[in-house]
Amino acid sequence: MQTLKQQFQVEYTYSIFFTKGLFSPRNTALSDFLRAYGEAGFKRKALVVLDDGLMEPYPNLIDDITNYFADLTDTIQLVPSLMILPGGEACKNDPSLFERLVQAVDTSGIDRHSFIIAVGGGALLDLVGYAAAVSHRGVKHIRIPTTVLSQNDSGVGVKNGINYQGKKNFLGSFAPPVAVFNDSNFLKSLADRDWRAGMSEAIKVALIKDQAFFEWMENNALALAQRDEAAMEYLIHRCAEMHVEHIRSGDPFEFGSSRPLDFGHWAAHKLEYLTNFSIRHGEAVAIGIALDSVYSVKVGLLSEEALQRILNLIHQLGFELYHPALSENDKELLRAGLHEFQEHLGGRLTIMLLKAIGQGVEVHQMDAELIADSVDYLETFNSSLV
Repeated sequence: MQTLKQQFQVEYTYSIFFTKGLFSPRNTALSDFLRAYGEAGFKRKALVVLDDGLMEPYPNLIDDITNYFADLTDTIQLVPSLMILPGGEACKNDPSLFERLVQAVDTSGIDRHSFIIAVGGGALLDLVGYAAAVSHRGVKHIRIPTTVLSQNDSGVGVKNGINYQGKKNFLGSFAPPVAVFNDSNFLKSLADRDWRAGMSEAIKVALIKDQAFFEWMENNALALAQRDEAAMEYLIHRCAEMHVEHIRSGDPFEFGSSRPLDFGHWAAHKLEYLTNFSIRHGEAVAIGIALDSVYSVKVGLLSEEALQRILNLIHQLGFELYHPALSENDKELLRAGLHEFQEHLGGRLTIMLLKAIGQGVEVHQMDAELIADSVDYLETFNSSLV
């Protein structure tokens, strides 16, 4: 028998820029990046894809982008027709939108040295990132997240995907962007619900990694709930920083079964489907965090005092702690989410729970009756807050 062994490493480097007014003529963050990227004198194309939710609050956005790129003709050839696609989770459920993106790559002559620039919420970034990753086996993509959730979590990571056959992110890829630009001005137009929803990921990462960050959120809960911009900018920066640190030091392409950053997500993913996506991803994550925190107490890992602090913070930020869909069919539909989560991960079931605020612990099984008891606890607790 003869054997050839292949081994190599590929280094990924990308920056996350925090700025305001990205497409203002006075802001050179994006233009400096594009001019400095790759070979000097090599002209690339750029296809810009916009979330249609931006059109009403930013009626001049298309003109602003077109004018911005007009000063970059020595470096970038902008595809004249900017694509506008629906955002929100629905865009990840519609295969025709993926087909439209791939067709646009083809007809616009976007090659592997060109850029697809996505401007929008996390769902749109997931969709566009997946289309970029599979077109020509990888077109360079730039993310410009416009929501709290995408600026502090999904938009700064390495994953892309769309939903398939009722399963979240069943089709996807690990394909890092070449750059991320977080423009805090986009947050001003968010509805209160979307402003709030993105904070669940900050709660998550603080609970499993950083007690001091959790305490900062406790101390600033009122400011965050009342849309204090400085407080939100700090939250986004710290949350993004912790996500990037984890990706760099852990298992960025998830070859193993451990996914600590998915704390609270096994239930959240199932809850999104059980509600037909009537609740936001961040709202579902908040409930999933609450559920797994209660469960952590019931299995003797977490103190009751810590649990009350967690539930109080989630409530103070404006989240619901329970949804009736959790209890449908005597909780069997929810518990089926554990199997789906394991199937998505591969390998053995691995769930992140809490040992203390700022300290996560992984377990490899969950008790069905204790899950049901945890749901009942949340229902009672949530009712007491009304």
